[in-house]
Amino acid sequence: MPEKRKTVVVALGGNAITQTGQRGTTEEQLANISNCCDFIADLAACGYGVVLTHGNGPQVGNLLIQNECGRAKVPENPMDVCVAQTQGSLGYLIAQTLQNRIRARGMDREVAAIMTQVVVDPEDPAFRSPSKPVGPFFTEEEARTQGHPMVEDSGRGYRRVVPSPRPKALAERDVLKLLVDAGVIVIAVGGGGIPVTEQQGGLHGAEAVVDKDFASALVAKEIGADSLMLLTGVPKVAIHFGTPLQQELDRMTVAQAQQYMAEGQFPAGSMGPKIQAAMDFVSGGGGEAIVTSLELACAAMEGKTGTRIVA
Repeated sequence: MPEKRKTVVVALGGNAITQTGQRGTTEEQLANISNCCDFIADLAACGYGVVLTHGNGPQVGNLLIQNECGRAKVPENPMDVCVAQTQGSLGYLIAQTLQNRIRARGMDREVAAIMTQVVVDPEDPAFRSPSKPVGPFFTEEEARTQGHPMVEDSGRGYRRVVPSPRPKALAERDVLKLLVDAGVIVIAVGGGGIPVTEQQGGLHGAEAVVDKDFASALVAKEIGADSLMLLTGVPKVAIHFGTPLQQELDRMTVAQAQQYMAEGQFPAGSMGPKIQAAMDFVSGGGGEAIVTSLELACAAMEGKTGTRIVA
């Protein structure tokens, strides 16, 4: 049997793969993925078991634009299929690049991208109040013809909104755990996972998107990971962010994090989901959650930087 490694679930944002101002070409994505994989390979070289999750916001947005442009000629795909498509394409690019990095370092570790379905509750209130903007912008006149719920988005135009329910279970949980226990570096729940509901004895796709950080916390809990690492653009979490009173935090208990959330220190559009996902993992019996930047992942695992959320 392979030796037991300390396992970390690492959540990478979709904006790290297609950066602000980029068109999202395959060449651009590969260049960004190549940079990301250097740091993930560092974690593997340090002896950690790694499950890598990733967002897909910019990528699924581009796919929805392709759907819109081609809808007169080819059928439009539902949201769960769009998530599956980006999960597959990004999983392929990440797995290939990371495997090349692993081999270049002479390490004997396999890499596998797993198509992952995330089970959500069909009675989740999110299905009655779609709120997650996705895809292209439309004029008010165009929005009336779309056939989807639409909202005005920050003065930039109208966008489709879809439900964003909380993830409840992983359809491929046992497969993921088997691979992790065998020492495989796994890429899973891309884009938050393919949203499905369990009804009439089977799984069925759902017109929804699942938050990547919440899905990552679920993966970490379900496979018994030691740590959940949520990557962002800053080395540490800060309170009073962007003010003269800004204070970086080395450590927070769940109770302290809840208090800061209640004070509005972590807005829903930025750090909020990461802190909530961290609390979910730790409150559910997980060891620790770490928030830091990609470049500092290894140092954060060694306790040298980052913000730790603990029980």
